[in-house]
Amino acid sequence: VQLQASGGGLVQAGASLRLSCAASGRTFSRYVTGWFRQAPGKEREFVAAINRSGESTYYADSVKGRFTISRDNAKNTLYLQMNNLKPEDTAVYYCAADASGTWYYLKAARSSTYDFWGQGTQVTVFQ
Repeated sequence: VQLQASGGGLVQAGASLRLSCAASGRTFSRYVTGWFRQAPGKEREFVAAINRSGESTYYADSVKGRFTISRDNAKNTLYLQMNNLKPEDTAVYYCAADASGTWYYLKAARSSTYDFWGQGTQVTVFQ
């Protein structure tokens, strides 16, 4: 599967953004999917993940209550709604897909779980 992330931008603290990740092919619903981010000089970190049906989600503590992950399997698209953005959310955001399709929240939080990655979209939050 090929993944194409979009929706990043430059926003003021407190604003909202919605990231999208469009997947190619007709097997998107078979993948567990997630969002990760990487700030300059830092390692890539987990943000959120969602199971194949969209019924189960898992979030990093740093974004819980502010970000919402969702998916539309009919549209082959993964989303990340980001509200109340903070300067520390500034990073390149990547979407990813796990071909195994098996859901376990701790597994979904590991970048090594994922087989496919999008190219990343920049999110910059200024005070």
